[in-house]
Amino acid sequence: MDPKKIKLGISPIGWTNDDMPDLGGEITFEQCISEIALSGFTGCEIGNKFPKDTKLLKHMLDIRGVQVCNAWFSCYFTTKPYEETEKAFILHRDRLHALGAKIIGASEQGGTLQRSDTGIFSPDRPVMTDAQWETVTKGFEKLGRLAKEKGMEFTIHHHMGTSIQTAEEIDRLMDMTDPQYVSLLFDTGHLAFDGIDSLTVLKKHIGRIKHVHLKDVRKAMLRETIDKKYSFLHAVRKGVFSVPGDGDIVDFPAVFKELERAGYEGWMVVEAEGDPAVTNPFEYAVLTRKYIKATAGV
Repeated sequence: MDPKKIKLGISPIGWTNDDMPDLGGEITFEQCISEIALSGFTGCEIGNKFPKDTKLLKHMLDIRGVQVCNAWFSCYFTTKPYEETEKAFILHRDRLHALGAKIIGASEQGGTLQRSDTGIFSPDRPVMTDAQWETVTKGFEKLGRLAKEKGMEFTIHHHMGTSIQTAEEIDRLMDMTDPQYVSLLFDTGHLAFDGIDSLTVLKKHIGRIKHVHLKDVRKAMLRETIDKKYSFLHAVRKGVFSVPGDGDIVDFPAVFKELERAGYEGWMVVEAEGDPAVTNPFEYAVLTRKYIKATAGV
């Protein structure tokens, strides 16, 4: 891949988990971002220990040669009035813009099983009606227009436990939204978790992909998650995800080759949450940085 086109980041979620704050609770913000820089990454997303003061955060990242490239945003179009999501989005957008980010990664969180004790493959996962699809996709387009006001890309993160999880739901999302305002955040780990071939989705929607999350899945832990009906967070705690170069489902050389063939430009961000007491985040960051260099050439 062309190093002039690709920027590499890693998410702080490997150090401290936003949804399970006991995971990495002892790890400081300073340790996290210093290890991100030391392991060879130049970008990150935002974690729960990051300072709220934008100027302070930017300064602390700048001196380490790290920049924020994206941060998760939750939409609630199916469960709350549109205006509530829009108000929160504008604050989120403006903070990211002040930090120099060009990407906003969003997910519809109405009814999500992500933080539930329910098994992640439960039939209780939210499935939108036709009317809800209209509401959500129109809401996404409105937020996409707001992102464009700041020269930013609005991307949708398909995610386990949400109403946009399957390949068919990703297809419908792309079919129902204007590519000028809504793009796709392509996540290899969430596709693998749901038994979807990453390469198939990548080839089909490469023209809409503006941000990439790289993570793999441990096959044995996925089988255990299915057999024992683990919730999403319990599966994460047990180690279902891992970094590229450690898992055993995603064909990363093929993914990198397809991204290169299509001329992808932008961020590739390692995002493999787990228990840092079991999988040392710095060691795994170094491991995956070497793996990406060896397989993607960046």
